[in-house]
Amino acid sequence: MDAKLQLRVQRYGWDAAAPHYEEGWQNALLDAQKTMIRMAEFDAGHRVIETACGSGLVTRMISDAVGPEGGVLATDLSQEMVNATGALALENVSTARMGVEKLAVEEASFDRAVCALGLMYSPDPLQAVSEMYRALRPGGRASATVWGERRNCGWAEVFPIVDRHVKSEVCPMFFASGVPGALKRDFEHAGFIDIEEHRQSKLLEFRSARALLDAVLLGGPVALAVKRFDEATMKQVENEFLESVAGFAQNEAYKIPGEFVTVSGLRAKQ
Repeated sequence: MDAKLQLRVQRYGWDAAAPHYEEGWQNALLDAQKTMIRMAEFDAGHRVIETACGSGLVTRMISDAVGPEGGVLATDLSQEMVNATGALALENVSTARMGVEKLAVEEASFDRAVCALGLMYSPDPLQAVSEMYRALRPGGRASATVWGERRNCGWAEVFPIVDRHVKSEVCPMFFASGVPGALKRDFEHAGFIDIEEHRQSKLLEFRSARALLDAVLLGGPVALAVKRFDEATMKQVENEFLESVAGFAQNEAYKIPGEFVTVSGLRAKQ
């Protein structure tokens, strides 16, 4: 897919997902988000740029970590996500709509740059990481988390299931950055030093089939595609997806394997 078209699909897709994202994913993603926060090594007073901020789940943590003397610029490609983060009304947080591949900020103007589960959607993750590098002051740190390998993410069949019913190509390279060493190489090529990579597994817990379907189909990367389904097609897709995760059902709940990769590195002091 053409990069500009892919970004347009992502923008409107996450606009569609915004009303369902936080409720669907807040608990499932918390451990991975905490890992990134720890590896980012925030201090009070830090100035931070967050890309792909979504509904502000990580923004809240960063806001607390840097304190009133610090500041956060939370950005996202989706205006609806930016609006959701802005609605938190955090005093030390400002928001702006911008994509990860071209940050409309001055070079060397932040102490920290972070991206939680956003690079998978970029047509050029290396460019996105390079922009994080450009935004950092010498000695600043960037940290990013992505989903891990496809084989370790039990919900991954949602992509071919949806594509069988409507050609979306919504995330053609979704798991590419989660391959061992891939994100670390992007950090290296962008110029970062002292790079650390952390891989973690997590059971993603959903209280019911309905909660799982709402999160994955309505609050995730295929949200724009499923808007094109009629009622019968939607029901068929739901049934196919639940069949793909049936082995992870525990009574009414689901515990689905997930894997995350977090990489952190420094921009060298000059």
